[in-house]
Amino acid sequence: MKSYIVELTVKRFFIYLIMILLTLLAVVPVYVVLINATRSTEQINMGVSLIPSHYVSYNWHALTSRGFQIWQGFYNSAFVSIMTTLVAVYFSSMTAYGLHVYKFHGKKLLWGVILLVMMLPASLSFIGFYQFMARLKLLDNYIPLIIPAVASAGTVLFLRQYMTSVLSFELIDASRIDGAGEFRTFNWIVLPIITPAIAAQAIFSFVGSWNNFFNAFVLISSTRKYTLPMLVQMLRGDIYRTEYGGIYLGIAISLIPILVFYAFMSKFIISGITMGGVKE
Repeated sequence: MKSYIVELTVKRFFIYLIMILLTLLAVVPVYVVLINATRSTEQINMGVSLIPSHYVSYNWHALTSRGFQIWQGFYNSAFVSIMTTLVAVYFSSMTAYGLHVYKFHGKKLLWGVILLVMMLPASLSFIGFYQFMARLKLLDNYIPLIIPAVASAGTVLFLRQYMTSVLSFELIDASRIDGAGEFRTFNWIVLPIITPAIAAQAIFSFVGSWNNFFNAFVLISSTRKYTLPMLVQMLRGDIYRTEYGGIYLGIAISLIPILVFYAFMSKFIISGITMGGVKE
């Protein structure tokens, strides 16, 4: 009995140690960014520090003096991220609902195609996507950043798995017997049931869209349409001096919406992922 208690204690120690290390790996980089946002370029070049400095106002001046339209960048990033999240979550939920509830020829083939698309890297088809958008004259437009979220294979996979765990066919049949149409059944019965999964995927979609720099950098050319990550990149335009303190301050500001989302929606992430990974 004593050896069993010792073994259990050792296992718990290593589990807690691994959790602490993973927490540090997640928290320390963000903390260093926040600290560097308060330091000057000279201090940053001297090395890493965990103690805040007093150059926030100077870094803020470095941001605003180089055409860094922070509120415009916030608005552009928020608009693209919110619209992308709404499109991705709603249409992915609808696709997952159709694959879970309906029976039709080619269902397994379609599901295999979705899994195949999910495994392909997005950069593989970006050149063709850019040429396609150019032919449609949709460059320098937010549409190429928003509409492709309709085909979010990873979100479809997660939501279908979640529906398999929580959605009852009897409830859907009862709704149809009561005279509700398919869209009414989906919008008023299915969506409230899968709210935790939707919330979890909404956060992932929002964060991914907010941090999306490469696609926006290639597709958007007008400065007034730049998202916040693109505006931060503009701070590197001076060939004589790069204000790293201002860059870190811009990065820290761009992290605020993500941190707020995680702070208020973390419980939905945990419950949604936990339930989506269980199948009855």
